[in-house]
Amino acid sequence: MKVSFGSRFWITTTVIVVLFSMFFIGRHLVHAFGIKRDIARLQEEEAHYRTRIAEDSTLVEHLKYDDYLEEFARERFRMQRPDEKVYMMKD
Repeated sequence: MKVSFGSRFWITTTVIVVLFSMFFIGRHLVHAFGIKRDIARLQEEEAHYRTRIAEDSTLVEHLKYDDYLEEFARERFRMQRPDEKVYMMKD
């Protein structure tokens, strides 16, 4: 008993294998593009936070001096001494 596979069988098998391969490769490509997009977003966040850390570090250095600390508290938190009056003016 001899089993003979025709050309239709081989064409169908090849098409099925190619379609499954394209499905899995396509899924992985979509996943890879998503990962690249996430990496780019995280790198932008890293740059943002690095600049913020640098700004805050300089602020901490400035706040070590009492004169700047008083100026910062007055401007930022609108603090005042008990015996003085402060008038707010809009620019």
